[in-house]
Amino acid sequence: MRRTLILLASGIFLVSVGAVQCDAQFLHKKKVNKSTSADNSAEPDKVLYLRALDEAKKGHQEIARLDLQTLINTYPDSEYLAKAKLGIADSYYKEGGTANTTQAIQAYKDFIVFFPFLPEAPYAQLQVANAHYREMAKPDRDRTEAKEAEDEFQTFLQKYPSDPLAGQATQHLRDVQEVLAEGDYRIAYYYYVKGDKRAAASRLTSVTTRYPLYSKSDHALWMLGDLYETSEKRDIASKYYAQIVRDYPKSDLVGDAKYKLKAFGVPVPQPDPNALAWMTANANAPRPKTPMYKRPLDFVSGKPAGELLSSAKVGTPTMTQESDNNNDTLHPGSGAQLTVGGTPGKSVVATVVPGSESGAVSGESVPAATGTDTAAPAEGTSSAPAVGAPAAEAPAAEGAAPAAESTSAAANGAAGATPATGNAAVAKAADGTAPASDAAATEDSSDSTKTANPDGKESTSKKKKGIKKLIPW
Repeated sequence: MRRTLILLASGIFLVSVGAVQCDAQFLHKKKVNKSTSADNSAEPDKVLYLRALDEAKKGHQEIARLDLQTLINTYPDSEYLAKAKLGIADSYYKEGGTANTTQAIQAYKDFIVFFPFLPEAPYAQLQVANAHYREMAKPDRDRTEAKEAEDEFQTFLQKYPSDPLAGQATQHLRDVQEVLAEGDYRIAYYYYVKGDKRAAASRLTSVTTRYPLYSKSDHALWMLGDLYETSEKRDIASKYYAQIVRDYPKSDLVGDAKYKLKAFGVPVPQPDPNALAWMTANANAPRPKTPMYKRPLDFVSGKPAGELLSSAKVGTPTMTQESDNNNDTLHPGSGAQLTVGGTPGKSVVATVVPGSESGAVSGESVPAATGTDTAAPAEGTSSAPAVGAPAAEAPAAEGAAPAAESTSAAANGAAGATPATGNAAVAKAADGTAPASDAAATEDSSDSTKTANPDGKESTSKKKKGIKKLIPW
């Protein structure tokens, strides 16, 4: 028994001594730095890049940028140079804030300039648009970021239409245009209630022609029809009512629009099948829902929330720049192609007739590049009621009304854009028979022209010029 206890005690002692020795060796073992280890075959530039990515994942954006900048300065010929520049832009974007977002936009643009053919170039362009999209304000506030976002998304879709990120860019562009259209609509509604017909019609026409996917385009068309109806221009008002029936067949205003057309004695058009399919698909599209605890914050935040929920989820957004669209609408005889209603692939070539008293347009329906057939015209040869409205902006208020110049009349004389009445000097200048003094008189920027009476005295008379002739009030 004693012998067994002695052997057991000696065994325990030997085991404890071995454990102590192992712990001592483990504690005194020197830690090896993997980045400077002799058996580490990774390049130092790669080590810096991977370490920066690891710091960015942990949220240490400043440390990540420092490592990436060290890589760029130390190894200018590294294969990770482009990725380092893109990583710096991403770090600014992830950190957030107005200042960091501005830095991110500039960094992404620099990447596109220096590396336009890399596979990451579309991503950089989309991030520029997303940065403006994130800084976009409500419709009744500053529109600078919204307009910048619209331009950048349009640039992305024009340069990379088949990119996998095109779907995301298209939806964000619809959201941005919903915010811009809502801002114009609110201004137009204010003037509409106030009774300023000219300003209201200008904004409403901009909404209906430029943003056909806007959720309240049918209401804008109804307001335009009401403005012309109260001004005793039923022929123009009927075109807006007919467009509601044809291009927005599921609108709650279709019944009232049909009643107006029947009262005017105008044929009621058939609903466009493409527009009906678009509205059905848009109504059935899934939409994000805001949690209840976040809804009160939408009223105090400066970001659009309700507009993003009500924006269209189906359909092709407007791909033209706003300045180009306005020029086509304001310039007489420009032959601009404008999108009709909410149906893609339908456009009209409209020529504004400055000399017409009713503000009508002469147009001919033409198919767009997609080959979609246009709807039957409501009356005459015009198939797009929205083009017969006033221009997108109020030139009378801003002083931007285009003057009826002799050169414009000469260029449009063959197309029938020369005024039929009240502009004899311009017609003579177009034929080359008018004296130089008469042609110069037509180019005067003032609205007053001097006419001689039979008794030899001169009198001053007011004369409407340019876009003012289109507006009956």
